[in-house]
Amino acid sequence: MSRVKLPYEEFDVSGVRTYPLASRESKVRHADFATPWDPASGFAGWLESLPGILAAADLRSVVDAVGAAQANDRVVLWGLGAHVIKTGLSPVVIDLMERGFVSALAMNGAGLIHDFEVALSGATSEEVDASLGPGEFGMAEETGRELNEAFSEGVGRGLGLGQSVAAHLADRRPPFAHLSLLAAAARLEIPVTAHVGMGTDITHMHPSASGEAIGAGSLRDFKYLASIVARLERGVYLNCGSAVMLPEVFLKAVALVKNRGLSLDGLTTVNFDFLRHYRPETNVVRRPVEGLGRGYSITGHHEILLPLLAAALRSRTAAAE
Repeated sequence: MSRVKLPYEEFDVSGVRTYPLASRESKVRHADFATPWDPASGFAGWLESLPGILAAADLRSVVDAVGAAQANDRVVLWGLGAHVIKTGLSPVVIDLMERGFVSALAMNGAGLIHDFEVALSGATSEEVDASLGPGEFGMAEETGRELNEAFSEGVGRGLGLGQSVAAHLADRRPPFAHLSLLAAAARLEIPVTAHVGMGTDITHMHPSASGEAIGAGSLRDFKYLASIVARLERGVYLNCGSAVMLPEVFLKAVALVKNRGLSLDGLTTVNFDFLRHYRPETNVVRRPVEGLGRGYSITGHHEILLPLLAAALRSRTAAAE
């Protein structure tokens, strides 16, 4: 068998071509560098002190997009996974709802459950490892009974799942309703939808669970969501903490809107999460805005990023006033 025989030979670099540094288009320029923050400039000054590079530039762009949508009566749709609630951010989101930065909410089944438990008891999120062995996981009596009753009663009246629970909390007035996104949605008349996969939520394990009600309500909410997505021209969709359910549902709603020939020009999409998962990156950040808008991924912990976003939006509004 033959082989190429190679010598120890240094490559000749004597004829390498160069160019003047000043003639090169560089990705990082001094004009984009950070500046030391002056506390006297407040939060707006802190935001402006960030470098105009990568995620810092993206965050400012997202703030501008949400602020512009709110100022021009465009839709700002928030998709919230349960982790946003479990990290204690409901008061921050409710404040944004009250200030006009939230046009509608889309949640998954777990989001409904955690928001409901917070409203009732001011606490949520059980220790799964400790409760699974004794057979107690997911078996909180009020959670299973009341949510399933709310689903059956509300869906029977022609409501979706989100609307059903929001209406139930508005009627029940639990002690911690001021911390509930659903109660705030009912009070502020903000549409809220819920998107459920059968067998994914603890409420499905309870005897009172009705597949007919849950399925019909979730399908109704999908159609409600599609009608909201149809109004997202020059609007914003923010996916916060849902790695599978809401990105999939959002993409299908976008597909329906495009099938009807409706415009989504100028749409901005954003994914906030502490990991970059395939479905949010593909179904939120890239596919829906291809050729017509812009998508952003801002990676980090919700309990830090969302308060930063909220503070930036409030600061932007204060500066405009």
